[in-house]
Amino acid sequence: MTRTWILPTLLVLCGSCVSTGLLLSGSPGEAAAVLLLSVLLAGVNSPLVFPRSIGALEAQRRSAIDGRPVVLWRPGCTYCIRLRIRLGRDARRVHWVNIWRDPAAAEAVRAANDGNETVPTVVVAGRPHTNPAPEWVREQLSPPA
Repeated sequence: MTRTWILPTLLVLCGSCVSTGLLLSGSPGEAAAVLLLSVLLAGVNSPLVFPRSIGALEAQRRSAIDGRPVVLWRPGCTYCIRLRIRLGRDARRVHWVNIWRDPAAAEAVRAANDGNETVPTVVVAGRPHTNPAPEWVREQLSPPA
């Protein structure tokens, strides 16, 4: 198992344990609610919420061709999740790079953020932007007027 699945797995495991305790104490409604909440949180924090990640070099190549932004992200990052959710369907038009899977991407993030792995870092036209507003990223997807 890769470390991208550790947090979702722990959320489901802990939710299952708490739900079992609630069920055994005679609270089936609360047990179901806790289990549902833990599964939803695990889903939001899983890599399944994001479009398939590609490598940093491939993302740079594609971005040079189509002009779309590259988002350097990591699983479990609440700011990355916020960006993904707020982009909605437009998120599929962005090139996503998981920095935990690509050492070159992690190095690019550190170089752009004074040695810190601050994500999301969005690269547009070769310039990094740390944790930009989702509306700004959506504007970068629109063709110039």
